[in-house]
Amino acid sequence: MSQPNNLPDHLLKTNTLSQSQLEQYLSKAAWILKGPIGASDFKAYIFPMLFFKRISDVYDEEFQNALKESEGDEDYAALPEFHRFVIPEGCHWDNIRETTSNIGLKIETCLREIERANQEFLYGIFGDAQWSNKNSLPDRLLTDLVEHFSQYTLSTELVPRDMLGQAYEYLIKHFADLTNKKAGEFYTPRSVVHLIGLITDPHERESIYDPACGTGGMLIESIDHLKENGEDFRTLKLYGQEKNLTSSSIARMNMFLHGVEDFQVVRGDTLRSPAFFDADGLQTYDCVIANPPFSLKEWGADIWTNDPYGRNIAGVPPKGNGDMAWVQHMLKSMKKKTGRMAVVIPHGALFRKAAEGRIRKAILEMDLLEAVIGLGPNIFYGTPLAACIMIFRAKKPIARKNKVLFVDASDQIRVGRAQNFLEKEHVDRVYKWYRNYDDVENHVKIAKIEDIAENDHKLNIPLYVEKIIEEDLPTVDEARADLRNAWNDCQNAEKHLKKKLKEFGVTIE
Repeated sequence: MSQPNNLPDHLLKTNTLSQSQLEQYLSKAAWILKGPIGASDFKAYIFPMLFFKRISDVYDEEFQNALKESEGDEDYAALPEFHRFVIPEGCHWDNIRETTSNIGLKIETCLREIERANQEFLYGIFGDAQWSNKNSLPDRLLTDLVEHFSQYTLSTELVPRDMLGQAYEYLIKHFADLTNKKAGEFYTPRSVVHLIGLITDPHERESIYDPACGTGGMLIESIDHLKENGEDFRTLKLYGQEKNLTSSSIARMNMFLHGVEDFQVVRGDTLRSPAFFDADGLQTYDCVIANPPFSLKEWGADIWTNDPYGRNIAGVPPKGNGDMAWVQHMLKSMKKKTGRMAVVIPHGALFRKAAEGRIRKAILEMDLLEAVIGLGPNIFYGTPLAACIMIFRAKKPIARKNKVLFVDASDQIRVGRAQNFLEKEHVDRVYKWYRNYDDVENHVKIAKIEDIAENDHKLNIPLYVEKIIEEDLPTVDEARADLRNAWNDCQNAEKHLKKKLKEFGVTIE
């Protein structure tokens, strides 16, 4: 195991970073790769380097603490029980700094050895980036990258978990901004995630599940929600599944850097091969949350007719559109007594006919759907279209039984040049509408199940939330008065212009 007998210069630094300095430091690392590496691939390299640097510095910090405790016994300080993760001999960050040639191969070797030494927690966590490809990553470039990361010590004393976790989330958004169209595959705007957290309202000792977890933002929101409410987030049990290797790896690193202990994030295709089971079949959870891929075409319809996991509770979705497959998988994953669920979905799922219409009918008859919230356009990366959030609850309050709350929040946005934004004031207002459960003119309507049935079980929001256009037109007398005033203003302006021109010797008849 690595034993830092002589601490390197960077460990002797005691200067702390501000949040903004930390964020700038991390985002600047990406620009070192600009050119040889495309922006969409930055995250496959930067996040593993950040995590490698963090666990190396924390290992040194733990070693020094154990060294003080043992009054200088290095063998004692190197014992595994004093370290969150094992750093094998020759695989510390400082060993990378000491390497002058074939640096990419050295990085690759160190990452694999660390994974192997910590298989229970870190197996596969560093992804499959091609570090040893010298065409993309020559030694000179990697030296610059390593030295950039070496500027600061990322120990828990100098960079606490909350601070690093926040910077990590900032970096994820930074990469989402850079890649834009592709960002929808791994990033959900944090304001939308926060709204979902408010609505599902997770609490201590509950289980949270995201079957399309991307980089883990919704799971992290559950942690933040408990922190804001003064509850112990360490009692949460977090579960996620993500098909993309890089995103699933980033999600796992995200959990560790936020100090989460009890979590499982698995790489895999949720609709074809769900990862979590208990004795009775699919595992169930208190909160099920997701922003799955919109209108997925190759989603696994071939297995759904006789789904071995019993998820076709309302019918078989169309082969070319997996929206209702995600909804049913998530419904099947809710606990029968405490289950709450929020899923981001395209508006088309609310009104498309045929198979999806039959599925909506069956779900409505189960009385699980609590609310449909329509969001504004161009909020999500990669699509200018508006989306909605469907809210389900296993046991609806008596006052909400056989009813659905429809919320039109399409105007709750700040319009931007390239993208629109759901701001805090909008989130607070939409959540208030949901919580108060009352009609609000132009925005909120409570509809009975029988009313929805009369509309062919369609859930498109304009069917229920009618917009009242207030015509504020002047009367004929008011219009004449306005015209008279405008004419007088015009005459006065002309007189003033003639007077000024006359002063310059110009006369106009």
